[in-house]
Amino acid sequence: MKEYLEEIALQIKDMGPVEAIGFLAQKFPGQITFSTSFGWEDQVITDMIFANDIPVRVFTLETGRLFPETYYVWNRTLENYNKPIHAYYPDVAALEEMVSEKGPSSFYESVENRKECCHIRKIVPLKRALSGNKLWVTGIRAEQSLNRHDMSNLEWDEGNQLVKFHPIFDWSLEDVKAYIKKNNIVYNTLHDRGFPSIGCAPCTRAVQPGEDFRAGRWWWEDQSKKECGLHATQ
Repeated sequence: MKEYLEEIALQIKDMGPVEAIGFLAQKFPGQITFSTSFGWEDQVITDMIFANDIPVRVFTLETGRLFPETYYVWNRTLENYNKPIHAYYPDVAALEEMVSEKGPSSFYESVENRKECCHIRKIVPLKRALSGNKLWVTGIRAEQSLNRHDMSNLEWDEGNQLVKFHPIFDWSLEDVKAYIKKNNIVYNTLHDRGFPSIGCAPCTRAVQPGEDFRAGRWWWEDQSKKECGLHATQ
């Protein structure tokens, strides 16, 4: 697998994000997908894909607990590009059982409960969304958290058995903002109100000056536990 990744990395080494995504879409026809949560980075990559008609399937995880601002960006994005964004929902039976037994806010009570909620609302739908694909495009950037500095823009996802590509991995937040401004891309206004990372509404708050990038996610937990499992490091 290392040699396989090195081969792909060499092929896209001198390419920009758009060119690289286009190349990979040809290399993995019908088996490449991009996950968006409608944040800054994801809106940039969505524009790269849709504005350039790159054949990459775009999807999102509809957890049922998103911010109204996120739904607004979702709708505006559909209107602007007139291209589909496939929604994946939690399994109804599993969600009903969890909420019936533990209530709608069980994730505040323990790390185990929070991970159970993330598993039902995110991880299981993600598995369905990635099924049949060989490459997963994401909006991950290196500076977003300490553990992501140890990653590279191309990696093997053992849990999902596919290649992950992060086309703007080396971009700074200022690079992202500049692209959005230049291309007049709709973005989530929560970013302007101190939300660098936006997930489910009950689990996300604004970040205070000097706080870590992900301090607003699951803020009641220890920093070391603040991953939901979507991008678990290998």
